[in-house]
Amino acid sequence: MGYDDNVSFTDYTLGQDQLERIETVLGEDLIKSGVHNALLIDMAGNIIAKSDNGSCEHDLYSLAALASANFAAVDTMAKIVGEEEFSLLFHKGEKESIHFSKVNNEFLLITIFGKAVSLGLLRLKVAEAVEKINAVW
Repeated sequence: MGYDDNVSFTDYTLGQDQLERIETVLGEDLIKSGVHNALLIDMAGNIIAKSDNGSCEHDLYSLAALASANFAAVDTMAKIVGEEEFSLLFHKGEKESIHFSKVNNEFLLITIFGKAVSLGLLRLKVAEAVEKINAVW
């Protein structure tokens, strides 16, 4: 089917200044827009940067690990149906929803938000945040 068995992860190094700039983007662009939590994770499920509205009660480390596995599964499904990738995922819940967006080949941006934030506004804010995060590199 054309699967790449030689998958490798690129090493990345972020300095303190870069991490602070990314966390500022998460806080200013997403949390101030009503998002409850924003996480930047690598494809292995490690949290790189995070920001929240102060009322986070979620196990973010488990969430990050499961999110990376979920995204990897959906990425494989995309290839099976002939797509290069599905660059974002969205799971709607009764109280909170989760939005996943690929930042680049190495990172995912995960946002958790409630009913007060519309999906359209969230997608706009996430696209702006992704652009700013990519500019940090």
